[in-house]
Amino acid sequence: MKRRGFSLVELVSVLVAVASVGAMLGPSVGKMRGQMRGVSSEGNLHTIGQVGAMYALDHEDRIFSFTWQGGEEYLLLHNGQTRTMSDDQEAAARQVQNILQRATGRIGGETRIDFPRQRLMYRRYSHLVLADYMGGNVTDPLWADPADINLLGWQLDPLEYLEVENSLPYGQGLPEEAGYDTDLNWLPLNITQLWSFGSSYQVVPHAWQQDFGIQYAPIGDTPHFYTANGDTLELGERRFHEVRFSSAKVHMFEEFDRELAGEPYFAYDHARPAKLMFDGSINTAMSGMAASSVSPGDYLNGDKFVWEQTYVPLDTFPLPLGGLGDLTDLNMRYRWTLGGLTGVDYPQVIMRGSGR
Repeated sequence: MKRRGFSLVELVSVLVAVASVGAMLGPSVGKMRGQMRGVSSEGNLHTIGQVGAMYALDHEDRIFSFTWQGGEEYLLLHNGQTRTMSDDQEAAARQVQNILQRATGRIGGETRIDFPRQRLMYRRYSHLVLADYMGGNVTDPLWADPADINLLGWQLDPLEYLEVENSLPYGQGLPEEAGYDTDLNWLPLNITQLWSFGSSYQVVPHAWQQDFGIQYAPIGDTPHFYTANGDTLELGERRFHEVRFSSAKVHMFEEFDRELAGEPYFAYDHARPAKLMFDGSINTAMSGMAASSVSPGDYLNGDKFVWEQTYVPLDTFPLPLGGLGDLTDLNMRYRWTLGGLTGVDYPQVIMRGSGR
């Protein structure tokens, strides 16, 4: 029997039908993909919370943070000499260098992990202490939001910073477009080489600094830097028992809600980034439902002014929802909680728990 093929009209009809179905399913598939990524990101934070609890059991209830301290001597692997740390900030940067040198074997030569002297390590790199505790996999996808394509790519090629044409933040110099953070201290290689070992998730400042007294506090012109209101800061000594309302207090959070259109910065009221609470639970409530932020410098003086500032992106990071140069004031919410670890980020959690 002679086999009959498709006519041109039939083929076109099939293609039109397939295209129509694809057009109808496209938004649903995209939404489903975003939801799956969100679940995966929540799973990452849940695992981090479990490991953080194990770390606390082995380290006298300490919230994971850098343990090297100012005034103490530590061995520098690249020269075999000991050095006394001038303060806790230098000690943390040297500990980052030590962890990464041991994990990567990059102790000498052109690719040596250098001392990141220009940056406060606690906000973006505290997770390296957990990575070291877990066995040293500093580029585990666990540290990356599954929708954070940039970080996942940087993890695959930690030496990309050596290439003239690279995709790392400030890897090709300061951006020409106005509206980006233009601090020159993003440019040195000892900072650029760290991006592959970063995390999509940030630790709230009070997890590594005191609630009152000499502290780091936010500054108005950029959300990426903090300022010290004293000379001798004691960092990295917080403990889980200091958290008063563990189910209502954020420990770590996605800096960007990449599952939403525009990848909004966490401080936009409608953003729902995954948040690890101090009791190990995961919170995806809108940021706007959280209590307002207050700068530590304000409540140290007895004031309780709401802290707001604009979001200024780093090179290669998601843009403000209004585009570069958007001056919208954003409430920093759970990054800066009134009262620190004794404060509350999501009051409605406590209300539900009390039966009200």
